[in-house]
Amino acid sequence: MNKNLISCYKYYVEIHKHILVIDDEADLVELILYNLKKEGLTADSAADGEEALTKIRKGRYDLLILDLMLPGIQGMELCRILRSDPRTSSLPIIMLTARGEELDKVLGLEMGADDYMTKPFSPRELIARVKAVLRRSTEKPAAEKTLKIGDLDIDKERYSVSIKGKPIKLSATEFKLLLFLAERRGKVFSRDQLLDAVWRDEAFVEPRTVDVHIRRLRAQIEGDSAHPRYIRTMRGIGYSFSEK
Repeated sequence: MNKNLISCYKYYVEIHKHILVIDDEADLVELILYNLKKEGLTADSAADGEEALTKIRKGRYDLLILDLMLPGIQGMELCRILRSDPRTSSLPIIMLTARGEELDKVLGLEMGADDYMTKPFSPRELIARVKAVLRRSTEKPAAEKTLKIGDLDIDKERYSVSIKGKPIKLSATEFKLLLFLAERRGKVFSRDQLLDAVWRDEAFVEPRTVDVHIRRLRAQIEGDSAHPRYIRTMRGIGYSFSEK
């Protein structure tokens, strides 16, 4: 994908977002809404915590701009309620407050706010922060560096494996085979599929080579290789890694 397509995609993702502004200062809300809509973002507002909670539970929002001092349910309490609900636990929140004490900022961030701004603020700075939080929320999480399955730990960066914390020595090929199966838990692969995935750069490798490496892996990672916990044999088909 070229840079122009990537830029277009980021722009598309950014503007197709719905934002809820939660503040009881009508003039400020009008100013924020105007600036958000000028940037192509869609937005609406709530004047207190109860109205905000109702709208959030009925609708779909990609980010909240939340004032700390609200009638009824306070901003901190609303943030706590949202973070304790699995449906809204990851909903991005930018907190606004007229108070700029360090303790308020720390409490807001510890409560789960993604960013924090003190009134008065520049609308341009708020828009920049909104876009930054939206970008972070839409980025794919980094791939996990380690896999932990039962007593088995696979460190993909260090190419190391351990059972109950005890290091296991594997060859490079054995490690590749183990990682391939472990990352695709529950799926069944034939010998030919495993050869293509693990030995694809090597010529003249016999299908039975897979069986030999499976036996070696089981000898290392299974407590009882005759009754394997991790690498299962699917008779007449191939091998799979247990999902449990």
